[in-house]
Amino acid sequence: MSDSRADRLYAWFDTRLDLENGQTFLGKAFPAEDSFLLGEVALFCFLFLVLSGVFLGFFYEPSTSDVEYDGSVAAFQGEEMPEAFVSVLHITYTVPFGMFIRRLHHWAAHLFVASIGLHMLRVFFTGAYRNPREPNWLVGTGLAVLAMGAAYTGYALPFDEFAATATSIGYNLTISVPLVGQFLGEIVFGGQFPTSATIPRLYFLHVLIIPGAIAVGLAVHMVILIRQKHTEARRDDDVRGGGRTVDRDDGSVIVGLPAVPNQTAVSAVMFFLTAATLSALAGLLPVHNVAEYGPNDPASTPALIMPDWFLMWVYGFLKLLPEWMSFSIGSVHISTEFVGGIILPGLIFLAIVVWPFVDRTEPVHFTSDPLARPWQTAVGVAAVAFIMIASIAGMNNILADQVLGTTTEVVNPILTAALLGVPPLFGGITYVLLREGGSDPDAREGGATTTGGGGDD
Repeated sequence: MSDSRADRLYAWFDTRLDLENGQTFLGKAFPAEDSFLLGEVALFCFLFLVLSGVFLGFFYEPSTSDVEYDGSVAAFQGEEMPEAFVSVLHITYTVPFGMFIRRLHHWAAHLFVASIGLHMLRVFFTGAYRNPREPNWLVGTGLAVLAMGAAYTGYALPFDEFAATATSIGYNLTISVPLVGQFLGEIVFGGQFPTSATIPRLYFLHVLIIPGAIAVGLAVHMVILIRQKHTEARRDDDVRGGGRTVDRDDGSVIVGLPAVPNQTAVSAVMFFLTAATLSALAGLLPVHNVAEYGPNDPASTPALIMPDWFLMWVYGFLKLLPEWMSFSIGSVHISTEFVGGIILPGLIFLAIVVWPFVDRTEPVHFTSDPLARPWQTAVGVAAVAFIMIASIAGMNNILADQVLGTTTEVVNPILTAALLGVPPLFGGITYVLLREGGSDPDAREGGATTTGGGGDD
């Protein structure tokens, strides 16, 4: 009787949810390659960002109105300070586990951006962006931009002196856009930075608009991935298993771990490793100390101002561009802020977007050895060197004063020369070293189109 009821219950759900096809999905194969798990790390970091953000949102006040502080930080007792700043002090020093959750949120944001960047580098150097996977490369690029945007808008929310001053750089870049800059500044920042509308608007972007866009992007990314299926490394030989043999060059069948239970177990391990890593970072390493900087003071500027590491390269452009690059075309003024903070980063992301259409191939399924792709790998090495040198330029004052004992006037021409000369040099050396190593077999043979979805252990 019980079996009959169970059969009827299963049949009821099957007719409505098509469970038979669902069982096919549970057998979907995942390549057993560790580097493929970087995408899962990014996904888990986003989950921790949402959960910790919900906790912080219960106590944060997105307001710049002054209130009297009556908390545990003796230095600010009785002072009138912005409510946003006061609420962050309350989270950090009064709310149980508040400091830990705030640190967890901070490090999850950094690991989120880092894992996306490493994931994109893995995709680039192995050629996993090629036909027919260009759409997912575009989605991934958009997710990288959104991740940096989420970090930037969150950076302003404590409204302490350091964060407010650093955020003002973004405002200056926004209003530098010819013709529409002031309009964009009104929309994003609520007017001349900072106004009473600045923090509420950045908070709205940080907790709703950008996370919502990231969630949609991740969903689209996963749907495309499931539809097109993973790439995998080239097989050394034919694969036998499950009563069948898969030819080494057959891209219609993925050879790997089934989604359930094998890949699910691997994903669970990665989830707990990510949680452990973030917990260790939150427990051992401090984050931005708002109490040390104090509330926003328009009449004062901290001695050392710089963005987080993932935006340092943009700051480097602003540091190196000379003032003579500002010019006017009629009534339209083109400033160095616009060139260095908008045009150059925009060109870099445009290059990332169009790259799969530059490196065009027939449909391919297998990833490639970076050592077998001389000019593509050379371009990647040059690009990494370019971003790294630009990031070092963003810290030119530290490099000049604390490392070399000189001035930025001496260091900047050297950094400019390095930015223009080192990436082509590194790219050229890479190409010369790899060009004798052989060509990509996918590019030579046309690759294989993925048409099926089975998998073997």
